[in-house]
Parts: sequence; structure tokens; C-alpha cells
Amino acid sequence: MTVLDSTPQTSARAARKAALGSFVGTAIEWYDFFIYGTAAALVLGPQFFPGSSEVAGTLAAFATLAVGFIARPIGGVVMGHFGDRIGRKSMLVVSLLLMGFATVAIGVLPNYAAIGVAAPILLVALRFIQGLGVGGEWGGAVLVATENAPAGKRGLYGAAPQIGVPAGVLIANLVYLPLTAFLSEETFNAWGWRIPFLASAVLVFVAMWIRLGLEESAEFKAAKDAPAAEEKLPILEVLTQHWKTVLLAGGTFIATNGIAYAYMVYVLKYGEATLGFSKTTMLALLIASCPFWMAGMAFAAWRSDLVGRRTVYIRSSAGLVVAAALFFPLMDTALLPVMLLAMVGLGFTLGCCAGPQSALFAELFPAKIRYSGASLGYQIGAILGGGLAPMMATSLFAATGTSMSITGYFVLIALISLMSILLLRVPSAGYANITDSRRSPEEGV
Repeated sequence: MTVLDSTPQTSARAARKAALGSFVGTAIEWYDFFIYGTAAALVLGPQFFPGSSEVAGTLAAFATLAVGFIARPIGGVVMGHFGDRIGRKSMLVVSLLLMGFATVAIGVLPNYAAIGVAAPILLVALRFIQGLGVGGEWGGAVLVATENAPAGKRGLYGAAPQIGVPAGVLIANLVYLPLTAFLSEETFNAWGWRIPFLASAVLVFVAMWIRLGLEESAEFKAAKDAPAAEEKLPILEVLTQHWKTVLLAGGTFIATNGIAYAYMVYVLKYGEATLGFSKTTMLALLIASCPFWMAGMAFAAWRSDLVGRRTVYIRSSAGLVVAAALFFPLMDTALLPVMLLAMVGLGFTLGCCAGPQSALFAELFPAKIRYSGASLGYQIGAILGGGLAPMMATSLFAATGTSMSITGYFVLIALISLMSILLLRVPSAGYANITDSRRSPEEGV
């Protein structure tokens, strides 16, 4: 089956600018989101939930991490609605402002010792606002990149916001690394952990300058101007006519997101508390693996333009089952070269799963409801994946005393995601102009 690309074309310069804007903005938003996860693993428990055991404090800190995931689908639905009706660009600006405000506010928030129970309450509220912001970020950034991409390169251009995710992790941990290395533990716990949150103000300013210069894609303009094209309630059409697609799309993302959050957040605590390594060593391992994570995304996205999204996604998801089974047994050797191999291998495999995701999710929905549909599918996977994974990993290890229980959990969710992509079918070409002539026969229904 050959599919002709009828998408209104954007100039090459505008396409590159859209991809750059998606990458930079997403990297900075996820920097904001991830510095919270790193702080939750390293310091937020005793700062905001004192008086409990170390495990209970860590669980409480990870629970506030999960609050952000609960807010994400709300942000996705609200911003998806206006993004489908008004435009992608305006919602990307709103999401960036929400995230920047909440992150800087956390940086100046007094701890429990200063204001008592108000401290964790305000922390939860600000984390919720962070979740609202990032909930609307992914869908808009993906659509700006894919809808502006040249024909035949939608997978590759769609990887730009995806690569922004590990780039955000990399920036976040590069900021934390010198703080943990050169500040005493007492100084870091007193005020050093706040520096990455306050630095967000500068990064958000840079991203805002770039995003204000973006333009809406020719495809979105054409869809908006088409007679009777505007859907008054895009989310209603998504939920009534595309609910199976949304659920399966979310299912494909559970393992990628869940294992990634355990890999980025829980492993920092595990390496320190269980394996006996310093914060600095664990951060260094994560930083070293991030380029391989990004490389996996770029490679898989490029391949998806050649052989099809589902083909690449299925192969990558099968690889993730294997990587999930091997990760903790390799980490538990407590040998740094082996641990680095485990981090690099899992990071590359996670990247391969995420690489084709942008274009795949965008191809699932017509342009008039694409922001709402893609965002909702993504955020459902995020709640069931990353929102639960750090707490599940902490609880399972506390209950069993062995990482084998975490490995079992990883393998289970990896199998769920593999089954979801096997069941998911991309609608036929008439559904979304975003499809192109290089799409393989197996992409249709």
C-alpha cells in the first residue's frame, strides 16, 4: 500500500526552526520536571517529610512525584482542547510558563522545619502545577515538529522533542553533579539542592524567546480553515470514537515511561542506599548513559521513516523485555563497568522505544483532534508507567529485600507494552495528512 502525502508543505527553514523550538522547549520543561525527581531521590524526604523512617520518607517524596503524573492528563486534555481549536504555539507558551513558575517557587519554598505542615502541602500543589504544564507540553511539541516536517522525515523530525527528554535529564544531572561533589552533605541538604530549581528561570526565558518565534504548521492552518473542520469539543470525539486507540497508545508507553523513571530516579537512591555508592557516582553513571539514550531515539526514528513505525516499535518493545530482565542483575554486581553497561544498554533500548513514538501517535488521529488524542494517550501511559514506578520499586524492594521483585515488575509492564503495540493499528491514510509516501504497508489497517 502506497500512501501519498497530501500535507500542505512547510519551508525547510521553518521545519528546522520548529524542530529546534520543540527540542529546546521540551528539554527545558523536562529539566524542570526531572530536577524534582532527582531531588525526591536525594533530599526531599527529610526536608519536607521529617520524623519518619528513611523508607517512609522516600515513599512520601516519590508520592509527591506521582502527583505530577496525576495532573498531566488534566493538562493534556485542557491544553489539547485549546491547541486543537486555537493553535499549538499558544499552548506551548502556556505550558512553559506554568512549569517555570512552579519550578522556581519550589526553589524558594520553606521546608517543614520552617513552616510546618504547610510545606508539604505547598510542595504537592506546586508539583501539581508542574504536572499541568508538562501535560500540555508533549502533545504540542510533537505536533509542531511532525506537522512541519518534510515529507518522508516525519519520524526523524518528530524525534526532536523526544530527544529533548533525555537532554533535560542530562542538563538536570549535570547541574546536580558538581553540587553533590563539591558541597558537603549538610550544605547540599540546607540550600544546595535549591540551585537547580532557581536556575530554571534563566532556561525558561531562553525557551520562551525561541517559542514565541514559532509559526503554526501549514497543515494545522488548512485543517482549521476547512469547512466544518473545527470540533467544538475535541476530547469528546477522542473519547467516543477513538477510545480503543487511546488506551492502546497509552499501553505502548507504560513500560517506556515506567522503566525510564525508575532508571532515572529510583536507581539513584538504590545505588546509594543498597549498593553503597555515592550520589556523585550514581549521577555520573546516569549522565554517561544519556547520550546513548538520545542516540537510540534518533536511530529508531530514522529507521521508522524507512521501514514503518510499528515495525520499529515492536522490535524495540521486544528488546525492552530483555533489557528489563537483565538490568538489576547487572546492577547488583556492584562493579562499575558492568553497572555502566547496564545503564547504557537500558538507556539505548528505551530510546529505541521512544524514537518513533511522536510520529506514530500523531498518525493515530485526524488533525482537528490530534493534540487532544495524542496527549491523552501519552499521559495515560505516563500515569500507569512513570507515575507508579519509583513507588512500586521502593515498595517491592522494602517488602522482599531483593531486586528480583523489581525485575519482575519491569518485565511485566514491558510485556504489557509489547502486547499493546501488537494490537495497535494505525488508521488508513485518509485519516491523517501527516502520513507520507515512505510509510510501509504494515502501517495500514
